[in-house]
Amino acid sequence: MKVYQINYDLRNQRDYERLHEKIQSLGNWAHVLNSCWIIESNMTAAQIRNALAAVMDHDDGLLVTRLTGEAAWDNLDQDGTLNSWLKSTLSNAA
Repeated sequence: MKVYQINYDLRNQRDYERLHEKIQSLGNWAHVLNSCWIIESNMTAAQIRNALAAVMDHDDGLLVTRLTGEAAWDNLDQDGTLNSWLKSTLSNAA
């Protein structure tokens, strides 16, 4: 599966629940920062963008980027669960 990072900026209405539910429906996921998610999906970046844009307002910002394995991060979670998921998921990204 391909791995993508999703970043967004909800500006006026800020309907986080609807967007979060849509992101979670796209594949395996991790909510790594307030407006940053990483998902595994067989979809293309454009397909993911289109699916998410359908539940966002016209003035919201969205960036979907395919990840290819190399990454660095610090202090994302206290128990290490997210760190383990990221290491495993990104090591399989190609």
